[in-house]
Amino acid sequence: MAFLRSVATTQTTAIAATVAIPAAFALSSSSSSPSASRSSASFERVFKNLSFGSLSLSSIPTPRPKKSGVVNSFGNSSSAAVEMDQKTPTQNGAVLPVLLTEFMVDMKCEGCVNSVKTKLQTVDGVKNVDADLTNQVVRILGTSPVKTLTEALEQTGRKARLIGQGVPDDFLVSAAVAEFKGPVIFGVVRLAQVNMELARVEANFSGLPPGKHGWSIKEYGDLTRGAASTGKVFNQPVGDLGTLDVNKKGDAFFSGVKEQLRVGDLIGRSIAVYGTEDRSDEGVAAAVIARSAGVGENYKKLCTCDGTTIWEATDSDFVTSKV
Repeated sequence: MAFLRSVATTQTTAIAATVAIPAAFALSSSSSSPSASRSSASFERVFKNLSFGSLSLSSIPTPRPKKSGVVNSFGNSSSAAVEMDQKTPTQNGAVLPVLLTEFMVDMKCEGCVNSVKTKLQTVDGVKNVDADLTNQVVRILGTSPVKTLTEALEQTGRKARLIGQGVPDDFLVSAAVAEFKGPVIFGVVRLAQVNMELARVEANFSGLPPGKHGWSIKEYGDLTRGAASTGKVFNQPVGDLGTLDVNKKGDAFFSGVKEQLRVGDLIGRSIAVYGTEDRSDEGVAAAVIARSAGVGENYKKLCTCDGTTIWEATDSDFVTSKV
C-alpha cells in the first residue's frame, strides 16, 4: 500500500513519525467533515493573538486561505483547548521557535480527550492544546520536539501519528523530512519553516559510533554510492548543521534552529552524517530530503489504494527505525 511513514522507537515505546506526506492521505480541496467547511478567519484571529509569557505570535504571517477548515477548530470554543505557560526549551543556547504540530490520535470518547490533554499539560514547551474528537486530531502549539510529544501521547496508551508541522503561512513547502533506513544507522531528520529567514531542525539517530559527528546538507540526493555520491555541502555555511553528540548506546538527538535555511530549496538534496567531527571522511550515512506535510495538509484516515485506515496499518506499512 502507499503509506509513506517513518516509525521511531525508543527502548520502551514505538514512536510514529509520519512526517512524509503520502499521496493516499493528502489533503483534498473539499472535505465532508463539518469543521472542514469553516473559513480560516477564526483560526487566524485566535492564532495571531495567542501570547504565552514572553512569547508572542502576533508576528506570524497570515494563514493560507485554502487550508482545510479542520485547522479552524483550534480557535473553536467547542474544542478542548488547554493553555500553559512553560519554559521554552533551548539547545546550544538558542531559543526554539513556536510551531503548530498536528497528530492523528486514536480517541474514541471525551475520556480519551481528557487523558490526552492531561498528559500534554506536563510537557515542557507546550503552550496550547486542542483536541478535536470528531476528526481525531490533536494540535499542539509550542516549542516541544516531535519526539517528546509523540512519547507523551503514546504513554496514554493510544496510537498517534504525526500528520503535520509548521506555521499556517503561505509557504510553498513548509516542512521536509529525511529518513535514514539502516541497516546499521537509523534516523529521522525533520525541518520546518518558521519564517523566510529561519527553520527549525529536529533529528533522532541510532546506530552511530559514540562520540561527536559532523552532519550537513549535501548538494545532491544521489545515494548510488551512499554519502560519497551526494556532492559538496549545499550553500556553505548554511548547509553545515554542526555536530551531533552520540551517547554510548549510539543514540543522538538534536533540536535547534538554522538561520537563512529555506526548506523549499532542500527538496531532492540530502543530509549526510560523517564518521568524524571534522568531516574528513566522505560520510557514513545519507538520506534524501523529501517534502512532508505542513499544517492543515494531511487529515485523511483512509488509504485510497486499498481502503486500509491509518489505524489498521501494520508495522510492515511503515519504514522501520530504531530511534
